[in-house]
Amino acid sequence: MRYIRQATLHTSPPAHEFIPTSKETSMMRSHKSVAGQQASACPHRLSANLSTRWSTGIASAAMAVALLLGMGCQKKDAAPATMVTVQAATAALQSITAHITGDAVLSPLAQAAIAPKITAPVRTYYVQRGSKVRQGELLAVLENKDLAAARMDNQGGYTQAQAVYQTTTKAAVPEELQRAQLDVSQAKANLDLQQKIFDARQKLFSEGAIPGRDLDTARAQLVQARSAYDIAASHLAGLRSVSNKAALESAKGQLQSAEGKFKGAEAQYSYSEIRSPINGVVTDRPLFPGETAQVGMPLLTVMDTSALLAKTHLPQSQVQTLKLGAVAEVSVPGIEKPIPGKVTLISPALDPGSTTVEVWVRIENPKGEIKAGTSVRVSIAAQTIPDALIAPTEAVVTSTTGQKTVMVIGADSIAHARPIGVGISDGDDIQIITGLKAGEQVVTVGAYGMDDGTPVKVGVAGADEDAPGAKSDAKPDAGKTSSKDGDEK
Repeated sequence: MRYIRQATLHTSPPAHEFIPTSKETSMMRSHKSVAGQQASACPHRLSANLSTRWSTGIASAAMAVALLLGMGCQKKDAAPATMVTVQAATAALQSITAHITGDAVLSPLAQAAIAPKITAPVRTYYVQRGSKVRQGELLAVLENKDLAAARMDNQGGYTQAQAVYQTTTKAAVPEELQRAQLDVSQAKANLDLQQKIFDARQKLFSEGAIPGRDLDTARAQLVQARSAYDIAASHLAGLRSVSNKAALESAKGQLQSAEGKFKGAEAQYSYSEIRSPINGVVTDRPLFPGETAQVGMPLLTVMDTSALLAKTHLPQSQVQTLKLGAVAEVSVPGIEKPIPGKVTLISPALDPGSTTVEVWVRIENPKGEIKAGTSVRVSIAAQTIPDALIAPTEAVVTSTTGQKTVMVIGADSIAHARPIGVGISDGDDIQIITGLKAGEQVVTVGAYGMDDGTPVKVGVAGADEDAPGAKSDAKPDAGKTSSKDGDEK
């Protein structure tokens, strides 16, 4: 009863200690020899024999004794830890560049939706969709017979005004000026003559050779000559200062008026000729010949697709590290390799609707293979750190609390969890700021859910050791996984 008492003490609190009755004691004695033999042979079978013979209370106590006896005699041999096959990489010092990615839409370098300034039927087109055009090239003509007639009429008026101006400036005004100058000369000559006559008669009168009436006559003729001279000189001065200038201005004004009317008519006529304002390709031609083109409604659309702009919107925090001219790549659906480009514009203001910054990346498209309006993916090189300690991004495990750790493989092939601090990332690799040293080996595939202190073997994760191609002595390059064929389970 020594084992039973110990079992009872261990399985029940002292307040509920099991005390058998006299009948139960007798039954227990009758089975003591059998239970002792079974316990000596193998105590594991004691509970099975007692459970079929004892009553409910006795069976419960016997089963508890059997369990404790079994635990007491069982050997607790610890199972050896299982070695896990993983992929690994070595942390190394090298340059790393952070990339900012975003979705974008390709826009043409230049675009012109050409709308007519007059309402008229389309007479003819000279281009089709897809036609390459040059700046100033004639694309279409609207009906313009009435405009052509108006232009001709105003052209005639302009020509007439030009002739009048030429006549006024080169004939009429100079001739009148010459006539006035001649009148002045004649008046001057007559004045000089009358002055001499008056002087001579005054001398003769003083000598008493002529009567006084002859002197008076000479004096009156001198006054008349001087008045005539003054009138001629005043007329000449007026022509030179006012009349001549006014005549020239009048002729010039008539010429300018006629020229303005002619140019207005010519402009109206030119509106019927639709020309391309840019170099590019015709992308839209909604009307057919004979249909009426309305003012302000696009008649043709021309796009310059020799280069395209990938326009994307990025968060302000990411744009702070961007600079004009930054190298970028644009991934276009259907094209295997990304297309290189450069940042050509960073908006100086936030978009009020999305509070993001618009960024343009220019890519060349000399053959026109890439279509405007295509949705693409943009990757822009933002920040570059030389000699940074990097490790594969897949080696970093993030806990639910946000703590980032890596499984570092020691010289004894035991993996230990180590918390780290990270910096920038380029997608495949990530900068390690703290917690890791160059040359240390980290688990890349198989680290998720791995316990600290797990024995590991570097190879293809999940591969059979005896299978052909299984690698257990892989030596990964710095910053790269030892195998590209294994996938993390």
